[in-house]
Amino acid sequence: MSRIVYPGTFDPITNGHLDVVARALQMFDEVVLAIAGDSTKRPLFTLEERKKLAEGALAPAIAGKVRVVAFQGLLVDFVKAQGARAILRGLRAVSDFEFEFQMALMNRSLSDQVETIFLMPKDSYAYLSSTIIKEVGRLGGDISPFVPPLVESAMRRKFAGEGAA
Repeated sequence: MSRIVYPGTFDPITNGHLDVVARALQMFDEVVLAIAGDSTKRPLFTLEERKKLAEGALAPAIAGKVRVVAFQGLLVDFVKAQGARAILRGLRAVSDFEFEFQMALMNRSLSDQVETIFLMPKDSYAYLSSTIIKEVGRLGGDISPFVPPLVESAMRRKFAGEGAA
C-alpha cells in the first residue's frame, strides 16, 4: 500500500486542502492528514477541534483512504512511524515555494528515506489560505465557498464566542 502524509495545522481545513487530498488519492492508496500540535502559529481551533473538523469534512466516499491523526514532534519521525515514505505539501503560489523548498531540504537532511511531493490545488483555490479565510469570517464575510459547511458553522460559532462544538 502506498501512503503519503499531508501535514499542516489545518486551522481550519479548507476546500483547497480537500482538493489536494483528492489529487493525492489519484496517486496513493492512503493519505494520512497529519494535524500538527507543535506550531508557532496561534490557532483559532484547538488541536482536538481541528481533528474533528477535518474528520467531518472528509467525505464518506473517501473513508478508509484518508486517516486524520494529530501529531507532535519531528515530521520525518512521524512519517516513518506511519509507514510512509513521502510528505505531501500543497503549493498555492510562487511565494509558498521558497519556504516549502527549505522545509523539504531540511526533512531530506534529517532522513534521506523521506521525499516531499508538491501538488497544486485547483485554480479556484490557489489564492486561499486558512489565515485569509479566518480574517474574512471574523469580519462577517461569506466563507461558504471556501470551507465545508461544518467548518463554516464552527467558525461562525467560534467568532460569536460560543466555541466550535
